[in-house]
Amino acid sequence: MNPIDFSFGDDGFDLRDAVTAVLVLLAALMCFAAGVGLVRFPDVLSRLHAATKPQILGLIAIVADVAVTNLSVGTVTLAVAIIFFQGLTAPAAAHMTGRAAFRTDHFREDILVVDELTSRPDADRRS
Repeated sequence: MNPIDFSFGDDGFDLRDAVTAVLVLLAALMCFAAGVGLVRFPDVLSRLHAATKPQILGLIAIVADVAVTNLSVGTVTLAVAIIFFQGLTAPAAAHMTGRAAFRTDHFREDILVVDELTSRPDADRRS
């Protein structure tokens, strides 16, 4: 028997179910926000923000839900690895996509606040 009783009542609904519901709703909200941002933002550089940040938070919520629901050393280790490697690769992929958009002029210069790549004296967009 489990030393800590997480049950709320006799219907079988326990604390893990409540945490699951909150995490899944949070993940759905983050993914919805990312989708709205992709449709709503005007250029590639703005859309990259919407595509990476809420998606990572939504993924973290889903992976945390899996780790809470199936609590074991293997599941938690895999969840930490997924979050770690996704946190490493998503910003790098967004950076490379942003650089490619900048080099091929697929962005709106009128909404840039600071253009650090063309303000250098040796700047060349095609290199």
